[in-house]
Amino acid sequence: MSTTAATRSRDQLLTHPGTHSNVLTGRAKAFIFSDPLSRALLQEIEQVARADAPVLITGETGTGKELVARHLHDQSGRKGEFVAVNCGALPHSLAEAELFGHQAGSFTGATETRAGWFESATGGTLFLDEVGDLPLSIQVKLLRVLQEREVVRIGSRRPILIDVRVVAATNIDLSEAVIAGRFRQDLYYRLNVIRLTVPPLSARPGDILPLAEHFLGVYQERLQTEAAVLTPEARRLLQNYRWPGNIRELENVIHRALLTAQEGVIRPENLRLEGALEAVQVAADSDARAASSTLGAPLDTIAAQLDRLFSDPPSDLLGRIEELVVSRAYAHAGSNQMQAARLLGISRNALRTLLRRFNLITPV
Repeated sequence: MSTTAATRSRDQLLTHPGTHSNVLTGRAKAFIFSDPLSRALLQEIEQVARADAPVLITGETGTGKELVARHLHDQSGRKGEFVAVNCGALPHSLAEAELFGHQAGSFTGATETRAGWFESATGGTLFLDEVGDLPLSIQVKLLRVLQEREVVRIGSRRPILIDVRVVAATNIDLSEAVIAGRFRQDLYYRLNVIRLTVPPLSARPGDILPLAEHFLGVYQERLQTEAAVLTPEARRLLQNYRWPGNIRELENVIHRALLTAQEGVIRPENLRLEGALEAVQVAADSDARAASSTLGAPLDTIAAQLDRLFSDPPSDLLGRIEELVVSRAYAHAGSNQMQAARLLGISRNALRTLLRRFNLITPV
């Protein structure tokens, strides 16, 4: 079962297979590489995808760590399955049997021989979500499996060779867990060969509106409702909100907004984001003040930073500054070319030329 990937301009959308039937699931069900920070993560994924070394994915809950792991598997070339295990949901008494398998009669209730998750993932990828929740006794056995590349089922003495790439994920700081004695240092080093960090949604604002539009399409189809649009005020609210629940919170907000929208228009009050309406008003007041004044202060700041750059300039300074301005405008506009062109005061055709030059859209 693989991640569904779609391309919109240069934005790659990942969706979790078969999860939109259950809105209450805890996982993030979509990830888009639109913001420059997300595109940098995509480049990292593609660089390490074909390595067999373990990968540790870190990030807050709801940021899309499993989708990143699935994409890593899809790009790896491995022919086996992607098997996901929530370590936090494994009962401690059964964790060993679930991960490594057991023989019939090896413990009460073991009526038949059963392969564990490591064997099920052979030739593929085993994703250990919330790996920091594993008990120390299982961490010891996990370390041995990673070192020896073999498992021994409970009740058996025969080792079984495995060909599994392990990708682990955590929303806690494992280095702190090591200091606190809750996580083995040697296992931490073994898992942390390649590290991918998934930023919170608030740190990648260029992803917010594309994800919101994606979820709008998903729930319009699911609920069989008329096409809905976000007002400019609602879009501003989405971008200014801090998103403590990350992508899964955004999905639930859009789902609820679609249910309460009138005449296919989603307004700020439909989003029901606690404390966010005030933030929109503050932002609107700030914009109004900026519109009635000069750009002196921001431009003075930029001029000061340019003076610092001129003291030791890179050879391609102008090109890098131009790319930065274009990419940030494109991200701020939620990948909307018309809006980005207006922000920069240029035509859409001129913008598209720049976007192609900096590989922000696919040449046609």
